[in-house]
Amino acid sequence: RRSSDLTTKTLQHKQYYINLFKNNDIDKNEIYSLTKEINDLLHFRFGMKNLYHRMIFTACALVVERFGGNLEKIKDNGFNVFRNKIYDTLSKSLESHRQQNLKIEVLLEVYSEIKMNIPENQNYINSFIDNVIEISNSINSDNWNGEDVMGIFFNEFNRYKKKSENGQIFTPEHITSFMYDLLEVNHNDKVLDATCGSGGFLVKAMAKMLKEVGGVNTNEAEDIKKNKLYGIEFDREIFALACANMLIHKDGKSNLEQLDTREDNAWDWINSKEITKVLMNPPYERGYGCKKIVENVLDSVSGIKKYIEKKENEKKGKNYLIEYVKNIKCAFILPDKKIEKEMKSLLKHHTLEMIIKLPEKLFDVGVTTSIFVFEAGKPQNNKEIFACYIEDDGLERVKNQGRHDIKNKWNDIAKYWLNVIKKKKDEKYNTHQWLNPEEHLSYQVPKTEFELYEEDFIKTIFNYTMFENNIDTKELKEKYIEDNLYK
Repeated sequence: RRSSDLTTKTLQHKQYYINLFKNNDIDKNEIYSLTKEINDLLHFRFGMKNLYHRMIFTACALVVERFGGNLEKIKDNGFNVFRNKIYDTLSKSLESHRQQNLKIEVLLEVYSEIKMNIPENQNYINSFIDNVIEISNSINSDNWNGEDVMGIFFNEFNRYKKKSENGQIFTPEHITSFMYDLLEVNHNDKVLDATCGSGGFLVKAMAKMLKEVGGVNTNEAEDIKKNKLYGIEFDREIFALACANMLIHKDGKSNLEQLDTREDNAWDWINSKEITKVLMNPPYERGYGCKKIVENVLDSVSGIKKYIEKKENEKKGKNYLIEYVKNIKCAFILPDKKIEKEMKSLLKHHTLEMIIKLPEKLFDVGVTTSIFVFEAGKPQNNKEIFACYIEDDGLERVKNQGRHDIKNKWNDIAKYWLNVIKKKKDEKYNTHQWLNPEEHLSYQVPKTEFELYEEDFIKTIFNYTMFENNIDTKELKEKYIEDNLYK
């Protein structure tokens, strides 16, 4: 017996009902354990130092296994047979997907360019194959809930990344799910992520849509995979990762394009897709043009740019806006303050409805972030902005695995904040605010009142006196502990 939310309300083919009785839940801890073994093998035995190359190589092997490549049969056959098998099977697997997405060829090209040492011991190749097969079995589940395999890879493979490398930021899985619910996305929507990275938002959207229609084996599933998910990624290697990620989940037909979202050709592509919802976490660095990315997406999904051009050329009246401009809900994760001044110009044609400040420990990049919810194609006109602050998401750090919901707190936390956003009032923590767009475009954290205690004064006097007498405070502390605690 299965819960009603996993079953469809429409008549399906026989295999769908047979699959309902299978018990193949996803074991994320097992995937982490296997990924660690793969990471160590590729780094130390295959000599593969590039983070993304390790991810792409593993992802390609997973795609091959998921499409029936049967890697088990090529164990003990040497390195060349192993590497060629992945390429040949990958090439054949992509044949049926090339017609809709010619750019998927990039995955094969990037795989061919990966350089590595030939392992001296066949056992290393065999171990890699065994681990890939086990991961494939773990994610081949009807209970898959959008767990982002690339996110798991990134958390683990990132352990050996050099400090000088500029890796991208992967959006945590619980936040991609929260943003899907925040915009009330459903399986009838067309979802865009125009800086999709490895495809985390698209994978989560696919999983939640499939759950809504009854699962991956329903008749509606094919339409979701083929017509509801759209992604753009500029970086060639990250684009290859996105292709691999979708293929791992048996979705090679995704509408993925390798474009620069800041340019006109991306605007034209997005505008032609009739997008209904946008979920994004664009790059924050100024060199990537974060504000320009957001502006181009808002303009393209709403059609406001076309409206402005036609209005100027044809001199039509106010009704022209109603006829040609679409009001589309868009959610972006952006830095709290970094581009606040730049964003004001967006409000001429688009409304910033909400700002949901995220926990400050969410990302390890020294930047605090919020979810900015826009309604594209509708001017702000000084409309106030609702804001609130999710100070804690309940997740805890696990060594070498990032932050995880080990105490299962997030589900209740998410429900509470979605209710706050719906009611526009935070009764428990009193964090809600209404912002004047002329004054602020970020959540205003209340300033803590300055307090001075007698202990602070005494400590300062002591420190200054020791400084005057050339006393090393560190040595003094160590001597004090040694004399008074251990002796």
